[in-house]
Amino acid sequence: MVHSSLLFLLLALLCLPWADLSVTVLDPWHELSRLGAGLLLPAPPEAGTLLAALANTLAFALQGVALGAVLGLGLAAGYRLAWVRRLAAALRAVHELFWALLFIQLLGLTAPAGVLAIALPYAGTFAKIYGELFEEADPAPEQALPPGVGGLSRLLFIQLPLCGRQMATYTGYRLECGIRSSAVLGFIGLPTLGYHLESLLRQGYYDEAASFFYALVLIIATIKWWLRPRLVPLCLLAALLWLPPLASLDWALMARFFTQDIVPAPLRVGDWAGLWPWLGALWRGQMAPGLFNTLVLALLALVVTALLALAWFPAISRRFGNPASRTLSHGWLVLMRSLPEYLLAFIGMLLLGPGMLPAMLALGLHNGAIIAHLLGHHLNGLALREDAPRGVNLYLFEVLPRLYRAFMAYSLYRFENLIRETAILGMLGIPTLGFFIDSAFSEFRFDRAMALLLVCAGLNILVDALARRLRRRLHLSSRAEVL
Repeated sequence: MVHSSLLFLLLALLCLPWADLSVTVLDPWHELSRLGAGLLLPAPPEAGTLLAALANTLAFALQGVALGAVLGLGLAAGYRLAWVRRLAAALRAVHELFWALLFIQLLGLTAPAGVLAIALPYAGTFAKIYGELFEEADPAPEQALPPGVGGLSRLLFIQLPLCGRQMATYTGYRLECGIRSSAVLGFIGLPTLGYHLESLLRQGYYDEAASFFYALVLIIATIKWWLRPRLVPLCLLAALLWLPPLASLDWALMARFFTQDIVPAPLRVGDWAGLWPWLGALWRGQMAPGLFNTLVLALLALVVTALLALAWFPAISRRFGNPASRTLSHGWLVLMRSLPEYLLAFIGMLLLGPGMLPAMLALGLHNGAIIAHLLGHHLNGLALREDAPRGVNLYLFEVLPRLYRAFMAYSLYRFENLIRETAILGMLGIPTLGFFIDSAFSEFRFDRAMALLLVCAGLNILVDALARRLRRRLHLSSRAEVL
């Protein structure tokens, strides 16, 4: 495991010459002080606007996660089939914002566009987790079934009773992720909290943005208190009534989109010989640079994530510090976990200017907080010997060796997420794959956008497979449902 860690560190160091880590804002400290003042003294927003944005955010999240869970459960029932696993991998390989860009072209800025953008990638994730839970469940009840029992009966009477509690726990976690995803959809025009945050932050109205910022943090941080299992059906019904998933469909437009717009330009005129030059030019100009920058930023962000996680996780454990320091540290980790990477990167670019530095810090802060939170809870559960050392020696020679395997497992899972998030951060101006995909959609070059999306999905599937193989080789956990 140490050799694998050093390999990732070496790769990140080799990426440094190609990383744009410059600060281009003339006076970042002035902008940071303005942001801090706005956070300390938020301006009260119009109550109706804030409540509507909050309700929209929750409605998109609840509907999207619910639909994703239902679709994922259907896929999980056949997860042993290779084509089902490939379909699930393809669905989750495309980020929610990319799905949203695609559905907005077909459905406009409507509720179904946002709901489907969340539901489809989440369906792929649910299928993976539910399917692995079914595979790891006690096989004895299923083996006792008489021949000819259908898949539906097996699902209802064997798999769900055995795995229901773990599935419910994971679904609750995905709802937290869904709220973050729903908020970020506002950055491309859907009326969630992110819509107002993007507008106010870009104009420098930090005090007004602070109210929407705190509303997002509060709703995510308190989800385990306000969303009880018995209230889920009622909340889902309220979401459907508040934001009905209805849209007028232009079938002619949809037919044109799938039969002409996304078809490579040479093929529209029957020029099959021109396809390879078209792909070659797209590869040299956009695919290859986008892939390279995506990998560079993801590797650097992985190292920052790892360093922050290793530094932070002792701070929330009762083995270190005092009650006051643990409370403050826990609050900090909750804050960083609650904020989407996209929002953190957007704020970072306002303070530091466009480049990889704010994106790298945003990815590191969010993912480092998640891993630190998990490792801190692992540490609280460790049984230490009575003569265990204290302070730095306890950390280096007792705690870290025992938690390093879990740390590596979590880091590899987060690396898969880092690749997806790194690509999407290109929409903020960093030349990753997301930058070129967003540009193609903006220019209505849907054939280029679809080709770039396929490359992005292929990269995510490849990284997912490599990370899974590395976990098996290192004998790490095959599943980390908390992530």
